[in-house]
Amino acid sequence: MSHTLGIRQAQKQKTRQAFLDAALTLLAEQSLSSLGLREVTRAVGVAPTAFYRHFRSTADLGVALVDEALGSLHPMVRDTVATTEDNDERIHRAIELITHHVDAHPAHIRFIARERNGGVQPVREAIQAQLSRFAEEVKAELAKDPQAEGWSDDDLLMLAHLYVDQMLITACLFLDTVDASPQERDEVTRRATRQLRLIGIGRRHWLD
Repeated sequence: MSHTLGIRQAQKQKTRQAFLDAALTLLAEQSLSSLGLREVTRAVGVAPTAFYRHFRSTADLGVALVDEALGSLHPMVRDTVATTEDNDERIHRAIELITHHVDAHPAHIRFIARERNGGVQPVREAIQAQLSRFAEEVKAELAKDPQAEGWSDDDLLMLAHLYVDQMLITACLFLDTVDASPQERDEVTRRATRQLRLIGIGRRHWLD
């Protein structure tokens, strides 16, 4: 019996993933608010009623895509901003992480960039919740830095949000150059490095 249940569970998970993959492909050319349930089920090759065994609505599907796109990044982001005496090293790690993730998952980044201010409220809220969680985690790492001495919790959180927002901006910049020349990608790296350094300079003088 347990073996049969295991097979059914695996098949259910496989079908659920097929819905996520199909939706992500379809969303390359449209927003979630215009995505039809029948479009997704047609792409997966199942009846429309099968959709509701996995998701309550296309908005629910979108929230699941947010979790898939951002949920696994938390440990990597924490490692990237972990305390180091060399700010340039932290910036290099951040840009390297962003570049690799955009190259590996461009469709996920495109989805987040489009839907962050899109028309589906539960998805916007899910993205904001993930970004707020990133900011809290970044804040916890920044608080370990000797430079954080004298900073209030509110100011540390503000700084963390600046870093998180800038990392998302940088991801979008790299997304626009996925198929660009090495020179264009180098220019994005240079620009992103300078912008992150500017945040670092402001940080050093915030308590002046």
